[in-house]
Amino acid sequence: MNNQLIREIRIDWDRIEADSYIRHIPALQNLKEMSFASSITFFVGENGTGKSTLLEAIAVAAGFNPEGGTRNYNFSTYDSHSELCDALCIVKGARKMKWGYFLRAESFYNVATKEEEYARDGHLPLEELHQRSHGESFMEIAQHNFCENSMYFLDEPEAALSAQRQMSLLKEIDYWAQRGSQFIIASHSPILTAIDNAVILSFDDGIHPCRYEETESYAVTEMFINHRERILQELLKEEEQQD
Repeated sequence: MNNQLIREIRIDWDRIEADSYIRHIPALQNLKEMSFASSITFFVGENGTGKSTLLEAIAVAAGFNPEGGTRNYNFSTYDSHSELCDALCIVKGARKMKWGYFLRAESFYNVATKEEEYARDGHLPLEELHQRSHGESFMEIAQHNFCENSMYFLDEPEAALSAQRQMSLLKEIDYWAQRGSQFIIASHSPILTAIDNAVILSFDDGIHPCRYEETESYAVTEMFINHRERILQELLKEEEQQD
């Protein structure tokens, strides 16, 4: 039985303009529905394949602010989200969502600023986020907001984190997923995507499930580490030839 907070999404393409760029994203062109049977789902693939576009649309359709934050956040510094959210229907599970957060590296500065403003207005206090490193403040927000039976959308969280911090985040995600929370994550990180029992959906050549070892981030990282000298020689040789 699928007991996830978000069980499925459905897209009504009639609600998307005929000339919309959404219709020209190969991975999304034929997508009509998507099920979420696992508490952790990763969207992986090359830049521009539609991972963040779909993640953002699901988060906004679920009631979250396009730039990030909780469902109580209501601010906009730059309206850049696509109309895909308006064509997307969410099928929820029977359980009630206790809390939730949309955390994205792209607009993290704006969310951190709002976090500090809300804290000064009497909400639960946080550290002075802009006085800490990007990675530290990113982890502070994640750890402050993660709890049981909650819904989380993370868009390339590794962008702010060292390898060690990524392992700390992996531990947090796994811990709360085992306590009823659900995570949908767009990522290039071979560390985060290694979480056991996660479903990995590749956006390369259409959307399809893949094994961890089949992800490009894993394959490229493994190849580079195991053949570093040869690859560097080839890369730098190509660079010299271009010059």
